[in-house]
Amino acid sequence: MYYIGVDLGTSALKLVMMNSKGELVKTVSKEYPLYFPRSGWSEQNPTDWFLVVKEGLKELAVCADEKIAGISFGGQMHGLVILDKDDNVLRPAILWNDGRSTEETDYLNNVIGKEKLSKLTANIAFAGFTAPKILWVKNNEPEIFAKISKIMLPKDYISYMLSGSFSTDYSDASGMLLLDVKNKKWSKEMIDICGICEAMLPKLYESYEVVGAIKPELAKELGLNNDIKIVAGAGDNAAAAIGTATVGEGACNISLGTSGTVFISSKNFGVDSFNALHSFAHADGNYHLMGCMLSAASCNKWWMEEILKTKDFAKEQENIDNLGENNVFFLPYLMGERSPHNDPDAAGTFIGMRMDTKREDMTLAIFEGVTFALRDSLEVARSLGIKIEKTMICGGGAKSPLWKRLVSNILNVEVEVPVSEEGPGFGAAILAAVGCGEYENVEKATKSIIKIKEKIKPEADLVVKYEVKYQKFKKIYPALKDVFKEIR
Repeated sequence: MYYIGVDLGTSALKLVMMNSKGELVKTVSKEYPLYFPRSGWSEQNPTDWFLVVKEGLKELAVCADEKIAGISFGGQMHGLVILDKDDNVLRPAILWNDGRSTEETDYLNNVIGKEKLSKLTANIAFAGFTAPKILWVKNNEPEIFAKISKIMLPKDYISYMLSGSFSTDYSDASGMLLLDVKNKKWSKEMIDICGICEAMLPKLYESYEVVGAIKPELAKELGLNNDIKIVAGAGDNAAAAIGTATVGEGACNISLGTSGTVFISSKNFGVDSFNALHSFAHADGNYHLMGCMLSAASCNKWWMEEILKTKDFAKEQENIDNLGENNVFFLPYLMGERSPHNDPDAAGTFIGMRMDTKREDMTLAIFEGVTFALRDSLEVARSLGIKIEKTMICGGGAKSPLWKRLVSNILNVEVEVPVSEEGPGFGAAILAAVGCGEYENVEKATKSIIKIKEKIKPEADLVVKYEVKYQKFKKIYPALKDVFKEIR
């Protein structure tokens, strides 16, 4: 049997085909346009997504020498897709990185109130979330708002077009600010606040549950067998977590991509008192906490390419040997910050330079600063009683031996590197396999499929040194918070 995972990204589609043993058989990538009609706006046409999905499935169908049993999804979160009563797309999808709903976000946080939002949804409002986008359409495009029959997330539009099932999963729905995350049901009060009705929202499923089957006419058109099950899938971060075996109690994954994420799974619901972390449902049927920092590996890229004018990243790390003894600190807030500070005014900052400061000290400070900021999110999770003793690591930054060593020692955890890093598409394929009964549950599937190629253990002397340095780092942002607002 084959299982297909659909990764609907912001710039491209990736299709992953996996066999029953969890081995990747083939991948297909397709691009589609991204539109910026105004400054700060970000849109895509949902019909563009479906066209490339069909093209990709056709390619996989040709290569499939075994039966394709299921298809599932991992997709960009938070985006708003709206259809009328005849299933016509009413307007281009407003994406997760769209910033037009600032006023609506302020209304939700300051008028409705963060405390009430947290009680209703376990989260506060961000401009990227779906509910502020709905309010924006209501306030700015009333003629379109009046025609809304269905509200869905990006990956769920693909699922709907393939199966006719109007559905979503709990992990993706968590990022809409419409879901009562703790109780896994739509929040009636949030629905009322947005001026919509529950009939406009999809039926809720666990990520590994079957929501329908591929339409027979579509299977024929694409050259697929007509008994393929469609499995709910998950938001991109939750799907990626499945692909790194970040499931169960206290499992952690750190992504050192352009942005950075700390993803912590838990069998119990939890939310911190300041809503510093997102509190979402997880694709394994449980819950997770997630911290998102806006600049991670991008800090190193900025430092190397824009400041040092080099692309030889590895060479710049060769002579760094003063781990735990660097007196230079770096705040990695080049694009403001989201977790745990949620401060768009925050800025990147070097502090502690002296006449003896070297180029290597500045470079090391970049790596340390990003890692300290990741620990900020980890500490919030630890404050809720979640024990974290090891973490997976992925993303471009994970290719650096130095950075992996710093993560292990600054966070005081064992770092594991998976053999393959295929992201949300791989996780989605695993969910499809679970949904089709290939594996008993998500946790057993990941234990069977995900292999580790490298482990980095913390070093006792460096753990002590970095604990002292972290306590100093923690004091820098609070001291500069008001200054950032003045120099913005």
